[in-house]
Amino acid sequence: MSPNVSVILPTYNRATLLRAAMDALLRQNAPRDSYEIVVVNNNSSDGSVEFLASLDDPRVVVVREPRQGLSYARNTGLAASRSPIVALTDDDVEVAPDWIDTITTTMAAHPDVDAVGGRVLPAWPEDKPSWLTPTHWAPLALQDHGDVNRVFDRASPIGLIGANVAFRRSVFERVGTFSPAVQRVKDSIGSTEDHELLHRLYASGGRALYTPHMIVMTRVPRERCARAYHRRWHAGHGFFHALMRSDEVERSRVRVLGVPGHLLRGAATDAAHWAACAIRGDWDGAFAAELRLRFFGGFVKGRLS
Repeated sequence: MSPNVSVILPTYNRATLLRAAMDALLRQNAPRDSYEIVVVNNNSSDGSVEFLASLDDPRVVVVREPRQGLSYARNTGLAASRSPIVALTDDDVEVAPDWIDTITTTMAAHPDVDAVGGRVLPAWPEDKPSWLTPTHWAPLALQDHGDVNRVFDRASPIGLIGANVAFRRSVFERVGTFSPAVQRVKDSIGSTEDHELLHRLYASGGRALYTPHMIVMTRVPRERCARAYHRRWHAGHGFFHALMRSDEVERSRVRVLGVPGHLLRGAATDAAHWAACAIRGDWDGAFAAELRLRFFGGFVKGRLS
């Protein structure tokens, strides 16, 4: 009997975290034959290959993708999978024991949605800085849209994230797979693989459901709690958004060097806000404005490159 859910798990040089991720996936409450785990080795050289080879479980399928990049790895996993529901998670994520059950029951209860996603909650290092509030969760791939179900679509194009999302296979047949053009390459950060796919899904009339009961946890590295990381992420995110050319960003008729007018106006407002916050000593407000300006700078760089 074919499984009902295929979990796609790309991995690259995170052997220790991968062990915890696989342990959580193999300890699901769901029947053993109801899901498979397609692990995509994306050129790991740290012992991950040996660990995966040691797993003696028919649910685990290991494939290799030599082209470096998350989109490449996910697409290879998709091609190797065989279930009508495709779930995505990451090698630094531990899913809840009822994760598979929650996906299948939610999909069955909502046949009108194309995807479901849920909370991605943090396990913080002991010295988490006080400024790192949920306002700054995006660079950490964290997500919590509240305690009730929410539907996202073209009118409300809020993104779910690939650490905790599941799609009907028909989505990929309809809108295509993950775009390598907006994936992270080498030391870049802020890529938009998830956002770009959801943009195509919403543009096609598709709908995604957020449910608070679909929960995963990720351990936040100490280095990602530094302001420098957040500055780099926002600049990178702006760069990848420039490559995406989504309708929500491209809506202005007026452009300067390819940059939409509403982004130019927003940057001027953010610069004034940064100055006002700095004058009155509101450094949290100044930092938030600075991050928006770094997004703008990255966007301009993407348009000029």
